[in-house]
Amino acid sequence: MPLALDIRVECYSGYRGEEIPRVVWLGARRVAVAEIIDRWLAPEHRYFKLRGDDEGIYIIRHDVVELTWQMTFFRDRSVDSAGGGAPSGNA
Repeated sequence: MPLALDIRVECYSGYRGEEIPRVVWLGARRVAVAEIIDRWLAPEHRYFKLRGDDEGIYIIRHDVVELTWQMTFFRDRSVDSAGGGAPSGNA
């Protein structure tokens, strides 16, 4: 089972009262939400796939029973763009 990291999330409540993540706190590190890429519902969780202002891609979930937030996925975009993929084998 994949591990999830507990995080703190600041939200905006839209006109329908739905909480939309605006800032994700990873310890003392603040990541502003630049874009909500996708969102979906599960019976006890609300999921958000987002791009942070650090260009990272995150999937976070809100446990609607426990009222907690967790990060379930992260991809660092700077790693993707820095080397262009697999190492060339040259030292």
